[in-house]
Amino acid sequence: MKKTKKAGFQIREASADKAYSSHDNLRLITKEGGTPYIAFKSDSVAGDDKTDTWYRMFHYYSLHREEFLSHYHKRSNVESTFWMIKAKFGEQIRSKDKDAQVNEALCKILGHNLCVVIQSMYELGIEAEFWGGGSTL
Repeated sequence: MKKTKKAGFQIREASADKAYSSHDNLRLITKEGGTPYIAFKSDSVAGDDKTDTWYRMFHYYSLHREEFLSHYHKRSNVESTFWMIKAKFGEQIRSKDKDAQVNEALCKILGHNLCVVIQSMYELGIEAEFWGGGSTL
C-alpha cells in the first residue's frame, strides 16, 4: 500500500482474501485512503476489542453482503488474468537481473493483452482500429 501510494496512485479500495484479514491490514488500507474489502474468517464476530475500521467493515459485510461482495469479487478478475498469463506463457520468469525480470513480466502481460484483442476480434466480430493511418484489421 505504501509503495503504491508513493508511486502516485490514488487508493480507493483494496480487495484481498481472508489470509490478509487483520486489524493492521485494514488500518493500513484506511490510512492510505482506501476502503478495505477483505473477506472475513468464518469465526469472525463483532466485539469490543476490534478497531473502528474492522468493526465498520464487519457490519457492512454483515448488513450489506451483496454490495460488499461486488467489491470483493473484483479481485477474481485479477486472479483470472494472472492464471491466463501463466497458462499461456508459463509461470517462471527466467531473467536474472531485476530490470530484465520486470520487462519479461511486462512482455507477458502485453502478449496476453494482444491475444485477448485478437480473440475478441474473431469471436465477437470487433473491428480493431489502430492509430496511424486509420487502418483497421
